[in-house]
Amino acid sequence: MKASGSPIRFTAALAASALLLTACNGDSDDGNGGEAADSYSIGITQIVSHPALDNAREGFKAAFEDADIEVEWDEQNAQGEQATASNIAGTFATADLDLIHSIATPTSQAAAQQITDAPIVFSSVTDPEEAGLVDSWDEPGGNITGASDMNPVAEQLELLQEIVPEVEAVGVVYSSGETNSQVQVDMLNEAAAELGLEVQEATVSASAEVQQGVESLNVDAIYVPTDNAVVSALEAVLQYGQQNDVPIIAAEADSVLRGAVATYGIDYTQLGYQAGEMAIRILVDGEDPASMPVETQSDLELTVNPEAAEAMGIELSDDLVERADVVVGVDEEPLDPSEAGEGDDEEE
Repeated sequence: MKASGSPIRFTAALAASALLLTACNGDSDDGNGGEAADSYSIGITQIVSHPALDNAREGFKAAFEDADIEVEWDEQNAQGEQATASNIAGTFATADLDLIHSIATPTSQAAAQQITDAPIVFSSVTDPEEAGLVDSWDEPGGNITGASDMNPVAEQLELLQEIVPEVEAVGVVYSSGETNSQVQVDMLNEAAAELGLEVQEATVSASAEVQQGVESLNVDAIYVPTDNAVVSALEAVLQYGQQNDVPIIAAEADSVLRGAVATYGIDYTQLGYQAGEMAIRILVDGEDPASMPVETQSDLELTVNPEAAEAMGIELSDDLVERADVVVGVDEEPLDPSEAGEGDDEEE
């Protein structure tokens, strides 16, 4: 159910600007005094399939469909393998593509390292500056820009305290050696310190290690970041929560649809759509990615899953359910946790 009043705002970077798009045809101007193409060739490189990243991909494509722009798509999936992501980037570098859309950090890094002659627009990258993709959020400085999925970790932790007031220790499992996962954990530790909470960490190097990682924790609740290795093994985390009455708070809504208790999070379909609008501005309007600020979503949705909460030994308050933008089982049907992609060892 939709809450009254304005939604929580998250302002890590500039929000997407409003666009007025015309249908792409042979008489369209590309913004540089030339003629825009009748159609475009765009390569999509995605690190792995799971609901959040798949939604980002479909949102990106929907932006072109809504603008009546014809596109020949070359869609590739690395199946969680960094070497495959690198090979895809190498193939795209020599292909006759007008633009590349890279989904998640590993594929974006691979693309940025090998592709210099075509613009790259990423999505589902948490901290592009920390990942070495851009010079800064406001001035990317190269041939790459995009839409970040930076999470409002502090607000999510406050939500956990509202749901479980007696919480003292929060656990987090994340991929070791991954810059963007570490960024989220650093934010978690900072927010937890301000709220008087203890954080216990468990690192993994592959999805197969997630169950062992979560079982090593002795906590009152678990926070699931936007880490693809963990999200791909979400069943193990959810099962632990259900068996031990440990509530699971997620960083994004798809994990709540699959069985986590709640989140304040972004909409990955909209994030991909936002990246698609940025790509259109590059291709049709002739904008330069070097000077296009990285964008984030400013409107967050409160998503709650009352059945998941009950399965983990808690009950969501009527007030929280009334305030929610999405109530799983009412506004959205739950997703099967097994819909996560397999074989992923990387984070977003």
